Amino acid sequence: MSAVAEGAPAPAAAAPRTRRRPGVATIYRWELRKLRALKRTYLGFGMAAIVPILFVLALSLRNGRGPNDVPFGRYVRETGLAIPPVLLIFGSIWLFPLIVALVAGDIVANEDGNGTLKTILTRSVDRHQVWIAKALAALTYALAALVLFAGVGLLLGGLRYGIHPLTSLSGTKIPVGRALGLMAAALGAYMLPVIAVVAIALLLSTVTRNSAAAIVGTLMISLLLQLIGVISGLDSLKPYLLSTQFDAWQGLLREPADWAPIVRAAWVCALYALPAAAAGLIVFVRRDVAGG
Repeated sequence: MSAVAEGAPAPAAAAPRTRRRPGVATIYRWELRKLRALKRTYLGFGMAAIVPILFVLALSLRNGRGPNDVPFGRYVRETGLAIPPVLLIFGSIWLFPLIVALVAGDIVANEDGNGTLKTILTRSVDRHQVWIAKALAALTYALAALVLFAGVGLLLGGLRYGIHPLTSLSGTKIPVGRALGLMAAALGAYMLPVIAVVAIALLLSTVTRNSAAAIVGTLMISLLLQLIGVISGLDSLKPYLLSTQFDAWQGLLREPADWAPIVRAAWVCALYALPAAAAGLIVFVRRDVAGG
């Protein structure tokens, strides 16, 4: 006897299962895996770790109290808590723009050069999601490098000079626990101009389609802004330069805390970051896949 009664309607065919399109979170994980496979990532992390090692080693070998001409420099031999703030000051000149540019300036252009970007853009993913995921991956790398930079300095400084209360920029003593909390907040403030540098590097990486051009271009913009800041006739522009915002975190290490530079850094950095990010996203979304 037939399993289907004679004259009964045939069972409906199962509806084909629709494949779910990957979202930003999924693409972001893809981008992080790519970064883990790139030598540039470890080059940047290596620089972030080696510079604090060399700095503490130099302090141990030289006579005198330390780099007294910079904030917290006179206290580096009194407590390891003074090492990260001094490193942040030195790092803003060229180190962190370079560390950031190594990855953010390469993250789009590298795939252009390898011919893999065309494959990615022809998949069932939205272009804006790909760009946002790349931006998030570059920001994650920058934050990780910054934490590594300060963390290595704090660890080595603590081992060499001990962890003792930190003298604030106002001359008062900050207890160790509170100083560590303020240091974490200072890193957050330091990330504001770093985010803007990431956005500029991403824009150049997207527009130039060349890693070297994007990296060098990011460094040239950073150095140009620093040069403008030291020209006496252009003093009125200094509060609005991206390079100036790298010092905004110092307001947190005063008694009482000075929030004015932090607030200014937030909106000044946004003036640099948002247009650069918007332009990079627009160029990426409108890219001619057929033409490369």
